[in-house]
Amino acid sequence: MKARAELVAEPGPGGTVRLPVLWSQAPLILRRTADAVYLVSGAAGPLGGDTLELVIDVRAGATLRLRTVAAAVALPGRSGQESRFTVTATVGAGARLEYLPEATVAADGARHRTQVSVRLAADATLVLRDEVLLGRHGERGGACCTRLAVDRDSAAGWRPLLRHELDISGTDAPGSGPAVLAGHRAAGTLLTVDPGAAGDRDGPAGGAVGPWVAVMPLAGPGVLVTALAHDTRTLRHRLGLLSTRRGPASGPPVPR
Repeated sequence: MKARAELVAEPGPGGTVRLPVLWSQAPLILRRTADAVYLVSGAAGPLGGDTLELVIDVRAGATLRLRTVAAAVALPGRSGQESRFTVTATVGAGARLEYLPEATVAADGARHRTQVSVRLAADATLVLRDEVLLGRHGERGGACCTRLAVDRDSAAGWRPLLRHELDISGTDAPGSGPAVLAGHRAAGTLLTVDPGAAGDRDGPAGGAVGPWVAVMPLAGPGVLVTALAHDTRTLRHRLGLLSTRRGPASGPPVPR
């Protein structure tokens, strides 16, 4: 199955957000609510062999909150085919994108790949979360690869801000070894890019915040938090440790 969804956000009157484009195909279904736009799954999956694409355009001055109503469960297909989910986002001048999906669950036997590419204007803000869980309850878990690429505009043109990839297999496979999951079932990242906090001298230093949590300041106004856990609830808590540690002066708490 191939499916595509497209979303365009622009400023509306009185600080509202207009969505001149809100177009989707099952199983990718976009629904607007009072506080956010939600991506709703219109069918099980993704199944092995599925190719899904989401295109996001947040135009200058707009704020878009995009979430999902539930976890996505990647299921095995015929002959071990891989499922793919590609997200391409553009965030314009003075705009803000919060992309906070629920976890992707790699079911036993599944092979799934997620690719997220974002282009940010120099003064754009981004909050992006990615979480992976190996297996449903009692399952060994499948294979999952996630890749995040973020480019940011500057006086010298477009420059890479982040290239991050996590490639993991089931809980008994080499991808679960000490250098990757260290026996955990859940892994996640939280990226915050906030040019307004770029001059904050009290911002986080690199290193560990607590057990199984690491913080990496980027070469630009950004911070990447990575965490491991045995379940998604603990993972979400660990990814949120940074907002508690930095305090209100460094920006709003990370939405949960």
